[in-house]
Amino acid sequence: MTSHNAALLIIDVQKAIDHPSWGRRNNPQAEENIGRLLAAWRHAGKTIIHVSHISREPASTYRPGQEGCEFKPEVQPRDDEHILVKHTNNAFVGTDLDVLLRRRGIFTLVICGVITNNSVEATARMAGDLGLETYVVSDATATFDKVDYSGKPRTAEEVHAMSLANLQGEYAAILSTEEIINLFAKNVS
Repeated sequence: MTSHNAALLIIDVQKAIDHPSWGRRNNPQAEENIGRLLAAWRHAGKTIIHVSHISREPASTYRPGQEGCEFKPEVQPRDDEHILVKHTNNAFVGTDLDVLLRRRGIFTLVICGVITNNSVEATARMAGDLGLETYVVSDATATFDKVDYSGKPRTAEEVHAMSLANLQGEYAAILSTEEIINLFAKNVS
């Protein structure tokens, strides 16, 4: 049963992901689609939570004190939007995300952002485990090429598809930007 009081969770859409060290990525339109979701949620006056990853790893492109920590222009938070700082790959760990949602009576979470097989997947799994109705937006998330455990190179498209497959059903529903906007059209259009 879909709740019309769904929060939009935008994970780690910071300049760090544009650093060449990440390699080739999929879904080049992800930021545009995140922008569409953000505009729809703003128009409807719904809860928006921006997640900012601040890494404790010295070599991370998300480390404090450099440009990578800045939000990308497409998702720049407004003063009335909540910014949640995390230091792990899971937006629930070491933060007040669960408390924030429950205090606002929000039991539906729409997740978009990066990296699909890292922070997006970890957060979606936890949301599902906590009993939240969880949606992951397939074309408003992105990842990078990765070498698998056996040493075989995998494309970002393969990594993305497998991560979404891991989540589908047990943890989350996987929908496109258009489907999410249509699903919440009465309150988020």
